[in-house]
Amino acid sequence: MAEDLIQKPQQKIQSIKGFYDILPEHTPLWFKLEDTARAILSQYGYNNIRMPIVEATDLFVRSVGEHTDIVEKEMYAWTDVLNGDKLTLRPEGTAGCVRAVIENNLTYNGPVRLWYSGAMFRHENVQKGRQRQFHQIGCEAFGFESPEVDAEQIVLLARLWQALGIKDVALQLNSIGDAAERATYRNTLIAYFEKHADVLDEDAKRRLHTNPLRILDSKNPRMQTMCEAAPKLMGGLGEASRTHFEKLCQLLQQAGIAYSINHRLVRGLDYYNRTVFEWVTTKLGAQGTIAGGGRYDTLVERLGGITTPACGFAIGLERVFLLMQEYGVTANNVPDIYLVNVGELAEQQAFSAAETLREAGLNVVLHAGGGSFKSQMKKADRSGARYAAILGDDEVAAGEISLKPLLQAGEQKRCKLNEVRSFIGE
Repeated sequence: MAEDLIQKPQQKIQSIKGFYDILPEHTPLWFKLEDTARAILSQYGYNNIRMPIVEATDLFVRSVGEHTDIVEKEMYAWTDVLNGDKLTLRPEGTAGCVRAVIENNLTYNGPVRLWYSGAMFRHENVQKGRQRQFHQIGCEAFGFESPEVDAEQIVLLARLWQALGIKDVALQLNSIGDAAERATYRNTLIAYFEKHADVLDEDAKRRLHTNPLRILDSKNPRMQTMCEAAPKLMGGLGEASRTHFEKLCQLLQQAGIAYSINHRLVRGLDYYNRTVFEWVTTKLGAQGTIAGGGRYDTLVERLGGITTPACGFAIGLERVFLLMQEYGVTANNVPDIYLVNVGELAEQQAFSAAETLREAGLNVVLHAGGGSFKSQMKKADRSGARYAAILGDDEVAAGEISLKPLLQAGEQKRCKLNEVRSFIGE
């Protein structure tokens, strides 16, 4: 019976495959990435919007496309047992942003530029740079028909890569025309692939009559030669689509942005038209796309709004984070001061002293839990703080505090609490 009263060790609960923790050692670099992106988006006049993580499943079926990989096999979708609603964890951000624009009539007073950030969810094979919960910053412009906005977003991304210290990323560009042009091209493509049916893999055969443009994006080595030789949509563009693309290319050339035209670039979502683009790298293996987007002039109308031209992109933050590490970009989040206290009076005054220093705008870690002076100083060293602020009974009596540099050579000095900020500098 006594054995029954002994509590058995509980099995640890692990995180779900593809869902991971971002640990404190990595968050400073994440902050640098996110803060830099926010600053540049603000430079270009984009305003933040925050949408729900859960949306109606039909939103993604109608926007992303019923015959896309996302809808067919990657969405985390379920029926709410409480009310029967069909719900989905968002697999991408554009559809939710369009829904919010329509629902809240955000274009009532004219065009708007919006950006958002957060977690997205897709049930994919987990590998480097690809998780089932991943993070994006998305950028959407509504009400702009001219290619200046397409170019603006591409140049914005180029500015971001430069600000983050990321190099050797390449811009790939294509135009997939308008709906009528794609419909004609679709039939041409189906006829071409049917002539090469012996080369098509099972995935391509499945897509042949539902989404043949996606076959062009196949990574199957056996199909590469056949896909490269496929008819090009660019040759079938009408005057309006061709003029739009030519103007975009001119603007990028004026901005000094190098690009290559990739005739096989179609993007994986049904809502795109005309401009499509990707920023790619060779540093991350198969997951080489770090940002991508394009124009989607019919999506707002498809989801119940009035006809509104639009253009946007999404950045894969995990992949950009990996690239920053690859290029040795660093960031830290270290305190200005680690406050050490020794003696009965000092221990009583340490808490209020730390608050006084924080009110002066300093980042302060207060040692808690007692311990010898030596052990506290070891913790101060490990904290990465610029200074150890030492509060002993003598300092309390004199209304002062001692400051010892930790990151560089220097003598320990004493000063008044209200002089600490000016003493250690910004």
